[in-house]
Formats: sequence, C-alpha cells, structure tokens
Amino acid sequence: MLYCGVCHSDVHQVANDWGNTLYPCVPGHEVVGKVVQTGVDVTKFKVGDIVGVGCMVDSCQHCNPCKEGEEQFCEGPVGWTATYNGYWKPDGSDFNTYGGYSTNIVVKEKFVLSIPDNIDPSVAAPILCAGITTYSPLKHWGVKPGDRVGVIGIGGLGHMAVQIAKAMGATVTAITTKEDKREAALALGASDVLISTDKDAMTEHENTYEFLLCTIPDEFDINPYIPLLKRRGSIVTVGLLAPYAKATNNMNVAKRSLSVGASLIGGVAETQEILDFCAQHDIRPEVQMIQMQDINDAYDKIKSEDVRFRYIIDMQSLKNEE
Repeated sequence: MLYCGVCHSDVHQVANDWGNTLYPCVPGHEVVGKVVQTGVDVTKFKVGDIVGVGCMVDSCQHCNPCKEGEEQFCEGPVGWTATYNGYWKPDGSDFNTYGGYSTNIVVKEKFVLSIPDNIDPSVAAPILCAGITTYSPLKHWGVKPGDRVGVIGIGGLGHMAVQIAKAMGATVTAITTKEDKREAALALGASDVLISTDKDAMTEHENTYEFLLCTIPDEFDINPYIPLLKRRGSIVTVGLLAPYAKATNNMNVAKRSLSVGASLIGGVAETQEILDFCAQHDIRPEVQMIQMQDINDAYDKIKSEDVRFRYIIDMQSLKNEE
C-alpha cells in the first residue's frame, strides 16, 4: 500500500450508520499501491507496477450485469464483493474483507486499475471512488456540451463533479450552503456559485438546469432543489444511502416531468475510463495528506466538513509506526 483515500462512507461504515457493518472493520476503498506479487495466470500487471483498487475486489462474473461490465449491479448470490466489509449482501456467513487501511491487499486481476503515467500516484486515489461515483451518473444521464449542470455539495465528491462536468463541456454551477467555498468552487471550474440558503438566489435560478448532481452524504431535504430543474430535467443523488429527510413532493416533479434518481459507483471498465479521462483533461483531486495515526482526527474533521477536499493516508506512515 502506498496511499489510501479517506471517504465519507468510511465514516458511515465504521459507525454502522447503514446497519450492515461487519467488525472488525478495516476501511479504505480508494487504494493506490505497488504490485509485489502476481498469480501465475496474471497477464496485465507485473511486479513493480503502480496500480489502483476501487470499491470492489470481486463479483460473480456470470450474471448479465457482470458480463456487460457493470459489476456494481452484480446479481450473483452475494452481489459484488466490497473492498472492505464484504459481502455487501450478507449470505448468512461471517465473511469479511479488509480494505486500504492495511499493509497489503489481494485482488483479482480484473478488479485492478492502471494508474496513467501522468497522474501522480499520491493524488490518484480519490478518482477510484469520488471520481467514478460522480462520472458514472454524469455519463449515464447524458451530460453534453452546452448543458447547464448544478453540483450540490462541494466536498470530496462535489469537487470532482465540478471538474468532470466542465470537462464534458457543461456550464457548471456549484451549489453550496457555505459562502467560504465560493473561491474554491470557481477555481475548480464552476462558472457560478449558488448559495442554497439564499432564498432569493434560489428563486432566480429556478427552471435553469438540465441536470443536478447532489453529493450531500447525509439526510437532507431534496425538495428545495427540484424547482431549479428545467422541463424534463433530472436530479440524481450520490453518496446518500438513506432516505431523504422529507418525502419528495411529487407534484413538483410531475408538473414538469422531472426525474429523481440515484447512483452508486461504476463498473471496472468505467472506473478505468474515468482514470484515463482525468489524465486526458488534467483533472486532479485536491487532497490533504495525513499520517495513519491522524485518522481519528480526520474522521472528526470530515464530519464537521473541515477538509479540502479529500484526505489521503500516506501508508508509509503505518510502516514507520510499526
């Protein structure tokens, strides 16, 4: 292990916020490391290669989603195997997997990603979760040049979404509750910043966006954002694995034929695609490097939104601690 990103879902999983945590829990699904050993049938990678591992390490490989390159929808007996806390759909056994906060990990070749040469391995890790989590819905919902896109929440996911949507040719508005994120959002490529607590500004932006990507990781009220969409527009939530704080007002959705959706991660091929896309368009996560012994403090700061924009653990610090 060389580097491991710290995702907000790590915080949720450790706290068992989703009610499916298997203890002991060793988080980490934004992993960059060096190959130290390969199986006899491995052909894509060799010892010494710098590679990545994202949110999955296995799937059934036989169901239709797996055959179609969408392993995140695996319909096998236990679904896809998460990099940590697997199985995602427990089968009654005590099986568990340990993730990137480790000294090493064993992964099937298919689930290993190539890190492009022009991406510094020390900043690549968040692309393996935050990158694919935002890229997949932007791609699936067909964001194209000329579209107006709003990104709600400018944190670990949102700061990647702003850059990716802009690289797709969209005009991007960063939507946030925090005025102090304005400068950073504009530097990331946003053309505008909308403060969602400003009722007048929200009213002025109604009927504006073809697509809204919401990256708020905790329960929130989606209803104030729905009027921002143009006719037949879509709002898609990522990062939230819980109910909305209030039920969606379907009158506001139906009267302009809007779509409310959600997305999780992406398949292996699509994750490689976003790595290559970031390399091509010079997109890089903005990170703060920490030592492993600082992880508890990092969790506290993530919960208080006091990070810009993604923590990465220097895994050499773990070896030094030993």
